[in-house]
Amino acid sequence: MTSVTAGASGQFMIDGTLEVNRLGYGTMQLTGPGVWGPPADPDEAVRVLRRAAELGVNLFDTADAYGPLVAEPLLHRALAPYDENIVIATKAGFTRQGPDQWTPVGRPAYLRQECEMSLRILGVDRIALFQLHRVDPEVPLEDQIGELKALKDEGKIAHIGLSEVSVDQIEESRAIAPIASVQNRYNLADRAAEDVLDYCENHQIAFIPWFPLATGDLVKSGGPLEAIASRLSATPSQLALAWLLRRSPVLLPIPGTASVEHLEQNVAAAGVQLTDDDVAELTAAVTSPGCE
Repeated sequence: MTSVTAGASGQFMIDGTLEVNRLGYGTMQLTGPGVWGPPADPDEAVRVLRRAAELGVNLFDTADAYGPLVAEPLLHRALAPYDENIVIATKAGFTRQGPDQWTPVGRPAYLRQECEMSLRILGVDRIALFQLHRVDPEVPLEDQIGELKALKDEGKIAHIGLSEVSVDQIEESRAIAPIASVQNRYNLADRAAEDVLDYCENHQIAFIPWFPLATGDLVKSGGPLEAIASRLSATPSQLALAWLLRRSPVLLPIPGTASVEHLEQNVAAAGVQLTDDDVAELTAAVTSPGCE
C-alpha cells in the first residue's frame, strides 16, 4: 500500500479557479474490450475509483462515449455524493457504433443532449469541465464551441475543454469562448503534440495527456525504461508519469487502470523525484515522432 498521495504531484489551477492535484485518473479502462460495454467486474471498478479518491486523486476524466454510458454511471456509483474537492471532467462529441469505433458528431443539438445526459447520469447540477471530445469536420468549429459557450453561460458547465486539436484550432476556439484545457495524446514515446503543449504552457491552459503510458509499450518487460527504472528503484510506469510531471507544470496526467494495485503504483509516481540528468536520460531513451 502506497503512503504517497496524489497531492505530492503538485497542484494546478484550471482556468485560474479550479484547483486539482496534477496526477488524475482516466476512466476509459473501466469499460469492456474496445471501450465497449461494461467491465468484467463492476464492483472492482468501483473499488478502484474509491481508492483513487482515498489517495488524493481529485481529477477524474471520463466521457459519455466510454462504454458508451458505462464510465459515467460507475463514477456516480462510486463517488456520489461527491466531495467538494472532486472535479469530474467529461466529454461530448463522439458516437459509438461498436468496439473501437468512434464517429465525431458536433452538431449543437447533439452536444447539448450529451451535456444534459451527463448532468443527469453523473448527478451534478453543473459539469466542472466539459470537453469537446473531437472536432467534427462536418460542422463549423464556431458552431461547436458556440454551443459549449451557451451551455457555460446557462450555468450547465463551468469550464470548456478541447481534445485532439491543433494550435490553430485552440486559437480559433479562444476567439469564441475561454478554453480551460486541452486533451491531446502525449507521452514519452509520442511527443508529436509538443507545439500544442508549449502553447498551453505559455497561456496557462491545462494540458491533459491521454495515453500517458503509451498503452503499455513504454512499460513492458524489456522495454526502453526497464534498466533506468531498476537503477532508480521505480517501475517503468512511475518513470513515465514522473517524466510527464517534470515536463511542464500545466501537464495533468490521467493514467487509467482497472486494478487497485496498479492504481497505487501509479499514484506513487507522484513521489518519484527525477534529477535533470534523469529527465535527459529518459527523454533520450525513447524515440518520439514529435522529436524527429
